Amino acid sequence: MKETMVPSPANLRILLSTATDQLRRAGIESPQREARLLAAHAAGTDLAGLLRIDALTGAAHATFSQILTRRLNHEPMAYITGQAGFWSLDLATSPATLIPRADSETLIEAVLHHLPDRTQALRVLDIGTGTGCLLLAILAEYPHATGIGTDINPHAARLAADNAARNGLGARCATLCCNWAEAVRGPFDLVLSNPPYIPHTDLAGLMPDVVAHEPARALDGGPDGLVAYRALAAALPTLLAPGGTSVLELGIGQDHSVPALMRASGLEVVETRPDLGGIGRALVVKK
Repeated sequence: MKETMVPSPANLRILLSTATDQLRRAGIESPQREARLLAAHAAGTDLAGLLRIDALTGAAHATFSQILTRRLNHEPMAYITGQAGFWSLDLATSPATLIPRADSETLIEAVLHHLPDRTQALRVLDIGTGTGCLLLAILAEYPHATGIGTDINPHAARLAADNAARNGLGARCATLCCNWAEAVRGPFDLVLSNPPYIPHTDLAGLMPDVVAHEPARALDGGPDGLVAYRALAAALPTLLAPGGTSVLELGIGQDHSVPALMRASGLEVVETRPDLGGIGRALVVKK
């Protein structure tokens, strides 16, 4: 019988110090915190639980070494751990979808501001749903709402459905694999979308974590970054109910060009809401 080689015990303090130095040299932001997060994941605990651990041994030590190498290669933490937080949700992640980001929570804030009655039985559509983060956050805030999420990637559509079940929202939503909204029929009271909006020539300049690991199809907005918005502008007048609201995520510098496309389709531009960095992030339009 072949003997299994078990890594020797590793003092956690020394392990974290070494990993922090390696992550810093690799250009990883917050290297100390990331080293601790990796160690906690390897040990099957959280940051509080890590305080009770003196050493990583056996499988935990081997796992830590493997996932540290992945992070040094700029694989996003959310893909390594397989989960990410968004709004009040705990979401599973995979390389089939973009990682939910805090900037996108600006869209949820915009919806809550413009549709303040939480008792509404909204019919919601999320185009390009990815993890389902936008749709599920809205369903969590509006207990009588129902929704549909669409995604062209079948793995993303499956992940969104799994996340709905994971957060106890599966009974109020469905996910469909289709191109944009081709498989659905309105009217919807609320249409959400975080479409691809990075101009094609700008993709190579993104952070290594993004350009090397997140799905290009979910990032590439075509030559000018506006291809998806043109499709949305054409579809929204049919998808929205009279008086219905759409909230779209914008990229940097798109807070003039995208509203112009929406106005040209006969939609009323209500607001462009900035994120915490002051960037116009959530465009609110109405039919």
